[in-house]
Amino acid sequence: MISGEPTDSHKVGVAEWEISREAKARANRVVVSIYVNPGQFAPGEDLSVYPRNLEGDLAKLEPMGVDAVFNPFDLYVRDQSDQDSGLIASDSNGSGHETWVRVERLEKPLCGVNRPMFFRGVATVVTKLFHIVEPDVAIFGKKDYQQFRVLCRMVRDLDFDIEMVGAPLLREQDGLAMSSRNVRLSAEERQKSSLLLTFITMCLALSIRLSLRAAEESVRKGERDASVLIQQVQKTITEAGGHIDYVEIAEQESLRPVITLNCPVVLAVAVRFGNVRLLDNVEI
Repeated sequence: MISGEPTDSHKVGVAEWEISREAKARANRVVVSIYVNPGQFAPGEDLSVYPRNLEGDLAKLEPMGVDAVFNPFDLYVRDQSDQDSGLIASDSNGSGHETWVRVERLEKPLCGVNRPMFFRGVATVVTKLFHIVEPDVAIFGKKDYQQFRVLCRMVRDLDFDIEMVGAPLLREQDGLAMSSRNVRLSAEERQKSSLLLTFITMCLALSIRLSLRAAEESVRKGERDASVLIQQVQKTITEAGGHIDYVEIAEQESLRPVITLNCPVVLAVAVRFGNVRLLDNVEI
């Protein structure tokens, strides 16, 4: 059995260590994929400055006991004249890459609003990865929550014989969700970003309290209104100097927004601090 552990950027660290441990518990061969996927970046986005450190990543992977690293140079034929994603057929005969995999509804909310090409790039490159590596199990971190749900739906709909596993979101010591983009934050911006954890934790505590009282009709001592929680998060992030892309509470699998917390939901945020866009979430 082969377990695949894809990562779309050079960011091997504690999170990847934990995912590798999970992979080794599920399979007798573990393959780690490291690839900065150009299909996820639209013109003007931060592909050129995305953190890369392959030698450092390989050094970190060695004691993890992985069996192979899949690090392709490029899985596409590219042409920067493409106005969608920088990836088109390489000549007038259309002999280059022009095939995309899309999960039409799940790719639209949350990050898909401001990055409409992102998830077609994700779904396409992971399809390529699955065809090349042929894993039995694929493990994705839940920091990129929408990505995980999009790929689960793709695997289901296209009949891949692959078990999809979501690895829990891990945090830095200061509470910030682990990400390669964190290295681009100044110390002051990083301190402000940690305020995200405060309100996500508060919402988690609220969800626990609500779940314990799920049989009760009265919510006089608890808050079920998603808009109230969203406004609290928005206020604190804004006061900390963050620029909000979105703060939403949605049903976990469908990602449909909810008005009242009466089902399993995810509180998802995307915020810009300085020049860095950060994602964070908590399942409730």
